[in-house]
Amino acid sequence: MILVTGGTGLVGAHLLYHLSLENDSVKAIHRKNSDLQAVKNVFSYYSEDFEALFKKIEWIEADITDIFLLEKAFENVTEVYHSAALISFNPKDYKVMRKVNIEGTSNIVNLCIDKKVKKLCFVSSIATIEKAVNNKIIDEDCEWNTESNNYGYAITKYGAEMEVWRASQEGVEVVIVNPGVILGAGFWNNGGPGELFTKIYNGLKFYTEGVTAFVSVTDVVKTMIQLMNSNLKNERYILVSENVSFKEVFFKIADDFGKKRPSIKVTKLMSSIGWRLEKIKSSLTGKQPVLTKQSSKSIHQKYFYSSEKIEKALDFKFEPVSETIKNVCELYKR
Repeated sequence: MILVTGGTGLVGAHLLYHLSLENDSVKAIHRKNSDLQAVKNVFSYYSEDFEALFKKIEWIEADITDIFLLEKAFENVTEVYHSAALISFNPKDYKVMRKVNIEGTSNIVNLCIDKKVKKLCFVSSIATIEKAVNNKIIDEDCEWNTESNNYGYAITKYGAEMEVWRASQEGVEVVIVNPGVILGAGFWNNGGPGELFTKIYNGLKFYTEGVTAFVSVTDVVKTMIQLMNSNLKNERYILVSENVSFKEVFFKIADDFGKKRPSIKVTKLMSSIGWRLEKIKSSLTGKQPVLTKQSSKSIHQKYFYSSEKIEKALDFKFEPVSETIKNVCELYKR
């Protein structure tokens, strides 16, 4: 029996769709009041038989921070895909991220050990890979430095990875994937990558020339499933299609929508002023800031990641970013 956490997120929803094609029964955890319809919408993008596929999913109301509810979900489970996480660059969310990302993962690990789960796949992030600048290629051997990665999200995802490695020391086979920025269809208004397509469709005016790694959500879930079905264990893999500038990605999305390209280049000074104004606005309204100190820096950095390890391990070929954007734009317009 397979268990998926984070099934109501972008990765989780696409993962559940692909698992439903090959499995008669899959368990998925969801929190109270979570949007299951958004998951069903993802299924509908890829199959006319989406209702039948969606019904294969056994939804269990639980929270990864609640060990008692979580324990019930682990009954008869042999494989776990752990994609649940809180993503935020707002310093105010640090304590909550520690609870969800580290303590929640610790709960998953403890139950995997206790229930003698055979294999665990954890969705981490390139945020836990040590950064290198000046066009130096970043790979899995780059050791993470707390001092240079001292923002909440990176710290908590790295802490979660440490919990997963603990499982490997207790007899559970583990694989960790570290995706770049994930592009995929669905969840168009929840603050994730899907909302980027909505903003550009509606006329986003701003862009930056920072560079980072991008990957399609389909490739992420395909590699996860292949890793779980392989003999590979106790390794982590960067998942990257291409290292592309935000400018190129934004322009490509606008072109495929037939919309006007963003025309205002955001300078470091502009973003420096912007995150301070957003901080003031957030403190007055209680709303999440659109730009934070960390994100204002990251949008200008140029990082280049290598996916050579996963490509060799699985003989895997990633979909070009331009093709991913084209496909997602077509699904958005539908």
